[in-house]
Amino acid sequence: MERLDKILAGTGRWSRREVKELIRAGRVQVNGRTAHDPEEKYAREGLELRVDGASISGEKFTYLMLYKPAGLLSATEDARQKTVLDLLPGHLRRTGLFPAGRLDKDSEGLLLLTNDGGLAHSLLSPRSHVDKTYFVRVDGVLDEDDCAAFAAGMTLEDGLVCLPAGLERLERADEGLVTLREGKYHQIKRMLAHRGKPVRYLKRLTMGPLRLDPALAPGEWRPLTGEEQAAIQRLRRV
Repeated sequence: MERLDKILAGTGRWSRREVKELIRAGRVQVNGRTAHDPEEKYAREGLELRVDGASISGEKFTYLMLYKPAGLLSATEDARQKTVLDLLPGHLRRTGLFPAGRLDKDSEGLLLLTNDGGLAHSLLSPRSHVDKTYFVRVDGVLDEDDCAAFAAGMTLEDGLVCLPAGLERLERADEGLVTLREGKYHQIKRMLAHRGKPVRYLKRLTMGPLRLDPALAPGEWRPLTGEEQAAIQRLRRV
């Protein structure tokens, strides 16, 4: 059970003081009735909230699928450059969202934004074995030796040990699909550079059960569906 003013303030739309004023003015409805006391307590599950007649989600955590465009940082804030959170409206930026994992500034594709730290840890932990799939385009021609090198794992010149990964060649000789279960810094680019095939384009397509929505254009986002939320919750470590 949580206080009504805390639940509403957690949406990022209003400050705690503004929420109290809304409630005392009779502008907030809870489960079909007008609320008058900011300190009323409710369970979030099944809670129906309306402010001035508009439906408001009272869920504790938020889960957004974003098609990250190239040129933005996978970060919550930066003093000099734009981040993926700059694509969101102000009230969502105030709910503590952060990228679950990262994509390089010049890469694009699927990014999960959430304020659920426990779930993010489960998704990113190497022990969870969450596959991530990427489309790559390289300078050069991908061949069977490259696929075998990925499958065997490799140690790079700087000593970085990369676990076995998948590399599938596509119809174009310079394109492929890479599947990783880890996410070390610039890993795909470093592995392919090690093979003499520098990456020219990189796009993340999947992250565990999540698949980039083809209806999203770069820079667009949407909440996860109920089915998608259920699928990622099954990855949560006990």
